[in-house]
Amino acid sequence: MAAIDVIGTDIPIVPLCRSLGVSRAAVYRRRRPRVERPPRPRASSPRALAPAERQAVLDALHSERFVDAAPMEVHATLLEEGTYLCSPRTMYRILTSNHEVRERRDHLRHPVYVKPELLATGPNQCGRGTSPS
Repeated sequence: MAAIDVIGTDIPIVPLCRSLGVSRAAVYRRRRPRVERPPRPRASSPRALAPAERQAVLDALHSERFVDAAPMEVHATLLEEGTYLCSPRTMYRILTSNHEVRERRDHLRHPVYVKPELLATGPNQCGRGTSPS
């Protein structure tokens, strides 16, 4: 690539690229100044719950009645009563955004084992093979 820039515009770009085995698009891309654009924030869906609706879901999940129930249970109970707040998946999303969902299984912490240290005071004392007879 640097060779193409050194030669300049005296020789047409196509034969130069062919001789070097470089694509023409790569040369043009390299010459163009790179513009750093900050990432755009993702627009929320028009179907997303309004903040008041999200708070209503949180209030229902935090109520004394549903405080120990899973979102699937809450959803089913509310549907039986004729109330629809949102889907169970949306309930999980709202709980996750408020840091209220965690792994319920307590994983064991394995202790750090000390590697066995083999000390030999003479020849053939640390081998794994059969012992001499």
